[in-house]
Amino acid sequence: MELFLAGRRVLVTGAGKGIGRGTVQALHATGARVVAVSRTQADLDSLVRECPGIEPVCVDLGDWEATERALGSVGPVDLLVNNAAVALLQPFLEVTKEAFDRSFEVNLRAVIQVSQGALDMLTKVMALELGPHKIRVNAVNPTVVMTSMGQATWSDPHKAKTMLNRIPLGKFAEVEHVVNAILFLLSDRSGMTTGSTLPVEGGFWAC
Repeated sequence: MELFLAGRRVLVTGAGKGIGRGTVQALHATGARVVAVSRTQADLDSLVRECPGIEPVCVDLGDWEATERALGSVGPVDLLVNNAAVALLQPFLEVTKEAFDRSFEVNLRAVIQVSQGALDMLTKVMALELGPHKIRVNAVNPTVVMTSMGQATWSDPHKAKTMLNRIPLGKFAEVEHVVNAILFLLSDRSGMTTGSTLPVEGGFWAC
């Protein structure tokens, strides 16, 4: 399916690793003009070698003022992939203030559902407010994705079995599954889709 992303300017946060890096690589292959944002310069350097022509921006998005300075001169973009995140896996009763400030994702399913619900509602609110400006807002909701971090966390078959038993397709998502969903939502092929959350989880939430 032709996505017609060539020439469009796309800003991708969390571009250094995992899903963000895969998204940059896929967008670059379509001919899109990519602004890749990461807080790790070495990741950006290797990404530029893989995808010549992308615009690297090194900044920690947790620093609001530094982000304003770094992105203030980037100029207009057509599309945004807000992928930057951090996962600090701790039991809820042991979460420190620093960890809570950096991440909503802890290994307590109820809390994950609450934080995901908040992001889903934010997606809907933004879609309502930005729709009159012809801006669409959607979210991609994977569960376990086999990035390098996912592989390190879920490579133990005994640990993985509990989660896999709840996934009807019987497998974890690969990076390309999430990237393909992102590309679809960025493209005009999803031109009447906004305020939606697209699950990429093999049926996990159907259980």
